[in-house]
Amino acid sequence: MKYEERIKISSGAAWEDVHGYSRAVKAGDMIFISGTTAVDDEGKTVGEDFYEQTKYILQKLAFVLRELDASLEDVVRTRIYTVDIEKWEEIAKAHGEFFGEVKPASTMVEVKRLIREDLSVEIEIDAVIRKNRL
Repeated sequence: MKYEERIKISSGAAWEDVHGYSRAVKAGDMIFISGTTAVDDEGKTVGEDFYEQTKYILQKLAFVLRELDASLEDVVRTRIYTVDIEKWEEIAKAHGEFFGEVKPASTMVEVKRLIREDLSVEIEIDAVIRKNRL
């Protein structure tokens, strides 16, 4: 499959060049956003609990989608990584608030840890821009 256009979005994080990745890539009508955590532009963690972190992450993801002329309604897949699967209801509550009607395919798994000890959730998404928007 050949794409006419490939757009890369950077968050400006230093580790993007070290690791060799982009925050998001748009290839044709498909968008892939890398794992996103509840870290603000100053490097501080946002959210005291799993719900708040998830909500902040989804707000960040929505912003990136807008930069690529897309929206949460275009999301077809979410992958959620958490350090405590027992908190799934808090995570699911926030996810449902953003995707209640969209209902993308979704996976949630527990991982041993994330890149920093104060992070509880990481989310990546895939989207397909709908051709016939109203």
